[in-house]
Amino acid sequence: MEPAIDVQGLRKSYGSFEAVRGISFEVARGEVFAILGPNGAGKTTTVEVLEGYRNADGGSIRVLGMDPATGGSAYRARIGIVLQASGVYPYMSVREAADLFAGWYPNPRPVAEVLDAVDLGPQASTRVRLLSGGQRRRLDVALALVGNPELLFLDEPTTGFDPGARRGAWDMIAGLARSGTTILLTTHYMDEAQALAHRVAVMRAGEIVALGPPSSLGEGGRPQIRFELPAGADPTELAQLADGVVIGAGDRLVLEVDEPTGPLHRLTGWALERGTSLERLEVVRPSLEDVYLALTAEEA
Repeated sequence: MEPAIDVQGLRKSYGSFEAVRGISFEVARGEVFAILGPNGAGKTTTVEVLEGYRNADGGSIRVLGMDPATGGSAYRARIGIVLQASGVYPYMSVREAADLFAGWYPNPRPVAEVLDAVDLGPQASTRVRLLSGGQRRRLDVALALVGNPELLFLDEPTTGFDPGARRGAWDMIAGLARSGTTILLTTHYMDEAQALAHRVAVMRAGEIVALGPPSSLGEGGRPQIRFELPAGADPTELAQLADGVVIGAGDRLVLEVDEPTGPLHRLTGWALERGTSLERLEVVRPSLEDVYLALTAEEA
């Protein structure tokens, strides 16, 4: 099946500044695809080109089989957009706002169905100005969904949410993906990308520096053994014992090793011989956040 998004060699400049430098990627139908990167990495420019808001300076861009720059209303009828901030008439009810937006599309979804999907059915008669922050964000998603889009753009969808509201939003987004909606997500929350995205692209300085499933990006990194350094212990001696490299010292020692089983055996044997313990001992592998920070450290 033709991908929902097919980007080949996308370039975009603002004067002499090249914001996006020939990036390429595809997004499959029904996939949740996250674009990550620090401010200024080119995420927003990339998404705005895909939405049809900006024209590319070079490359081939096909979204739902169309060129966003020339697709016009036929293209916009097939996508939904949730911006970081949006404005809705505050004295409208939730249902009235959804009815208004539904009227702009040729084949909208039933309003009641959409409000139930985002858990706003009980607030259908509530004025927009009386909604909580989390409810307002769910309304933003409802207004993007009421047109029955094939592709949904989500820009920082849970910024400012408390933990409970974020989990609720994640459940909603996962449900949309299960129903077949393709989702392009931008977020600064690594746990959000880890929980929701099938694949992620990490951007830095206008280029994609890593691309793949969140769980796979850290596979090339070496595992770490971490524990509280016993009183009087020499970090260098323990590193040599574990055949590891010290990447964090002080009260808590962090050793990077090739494979943890042998080093763990030697370290715990060392502790047993001395009648001491390795408090808060753990073995961790690089997380998506670790990989992201390593890849974007220079730009940050």
